[in-house]
Amino acid sequence: MPRRPPPGTVPWHRALRTLARLHHHPAPARPSRPAQLHGLLTVLDEAVSAQTPADAAVAACGEPGPVSRQTARSCGQQSITLHRLRARLQDLHLTEPDLVAVQAHAARLLAFDLWMLRESLNLAFTLHPTPRTEAARLRLNGLGRHADDLRRLRDGLRAETA
Repeated sequence: MPRRPPPGTVPWHRALRTLARLHHHPAPARPSRPAQLHGLLTVLDEAVSAQTPADAAVAACGEPGPVSRQTARSCGQQSITLHRLRARLQDLHLTEPDLVAVQAHAARLLAFDLWMLRESLNLAFTLHPTPRTEAARLRLNGLGRHADDLRRLRDGLRAETA
């Protein structure tokens, strides 16, 4: 009676055929530096453009008086946009060390923008406002220095292509 392999294992001849098939397919070539730079700049350009409405949404949370539902929707929409851009940024397959460093720095800056949007919403729509939280809300005036840092990061990278 022929011996059967234990459950969950692959017979050696099937494993050998699979390895032979894999051997005949070379690994995909990594993208060139200009292609990696172009992909990174494309996402960074979109991220810098998306910061204008996100900045306005954060500033609207800091306006005196009651905050509108439209402001809440705007913050939510901008959060979605920035989250998608951050995911696209992190999905780039970069191999150049300096571009990987730029990618990581830009992802941290976008994470801060997302945090600012969330915290602005929390301050603007708190269930139990206190004088302290209201004072913090009224100091909101946009994304701040991190938005400028992302723009400078993108501009420095763009200068490399010129």
